[in-house]
Amino acid sequence: MIVDSLEHAARYAALGPNITLALDALRHTDLARREPGRYDLKPDGSVFALVQDYETKSREGGIWEAHRRYIDVQFVAEGVEVMGYANLAALSPRQPYDVEKDFALFDGPGDFLTVSAGGFAVFFPHDAHIPGLAVGDNPLPVRKVVVKVEAECWAAITRDGHVV
Repeated sequence: MIVDSLEHAARYAALGPNITLALDALRHTDLARREPGRYDLKPDGSVFALVQDYETKSREGGIWEAHRRYIDVQFVAEGVEVMGYANLAALSPRQPYDVEKDFALFDGPGDFLTVSAGGFAVFFPHDAHIPGLAVGDNPLPVRKVVVKVEAECWAAITRDGHVV
């Protein structure tokens, strides 16, 4: 997992051209001002952005999730939210990996951090996360852009939730 400000995005070029593409799109395009929906950044669908508007939820409403096919680059464009992070090795599978939806669900402990507007987090396939949590007790509106980057060379989770 990586958490940083978008102004430092260039520091992560060593993670590969698709992560660089994702961060450059967040820095140098109008993605955060577009209507909610999906925007392909590569024609083959290996990198695409999801523009989202929602209200944050309580921690009790959050469930650990992890992806196998895509790395998440989650950018908070407006608002502030808490994101949970846990290494998959410390969690127990709750729902097996769904190939079509590219996620598995987990139970267990983790850590939480606040990400404000202008900040981003990168969650790799071995990183479970709970996005969209409220700071305190009051839900607040958030505009987020999640760039999905195909994770062909990263660790992955199996159907039963184990890390490989």
